[in-house]
Amino acid sequence: MSDNEPPFPVSPAALHYEDLEVGQVIALGACAVEPRAMTDFIDRFVPGWPGEKGAPEALMFCLWSRLFTERAQGLAQIKMLATDALRFARHPPAGELLRGRMTVMGKDPVGDERGIIIAQHDLLDEDGRLVFSCLTRAIFARRT
Repeated sequence: MSDNEPPFPVSPAALHYEDLEVGQVIALGACAVEPRAMTDFIDRFVPGWPGEKGAPEALMFCLWSRLFTERAQGLAQIKMLATDALRFARHPPAGELLRGRMTVMGKDPVGDERGIIIAQHDLLDEDGRLVFSCLTRAIFARRT
């Protein structure tokens, strides 16, 4: 696969560079902090983390990554260039339902076939409080 090809086939119905506007919010879906999965994650990757403190930061990143990866199948994203400015605002307890959203913060055309989308991603808890956020820069296909 070259850098000019999406990691999976892009549907004509997928959101392309031109379809995204600055300020647009895209729902990424929801997922729960499953108690058993959290315990297994802690045992495997963060031994010693007190589960009563809530989900460890690495698990929150994984949950966001899962939501974004699933949603990205409806996007004409060719390549993720960067994920940075990670912020962990709180540790949600086991059983908490988290919702993801992506807000388009900026756009930069790159030739006739591609453009860069800068976005903020947030995970919110059941009360709408920020749990996790990050910034991404990704190359998107343009409609040709």
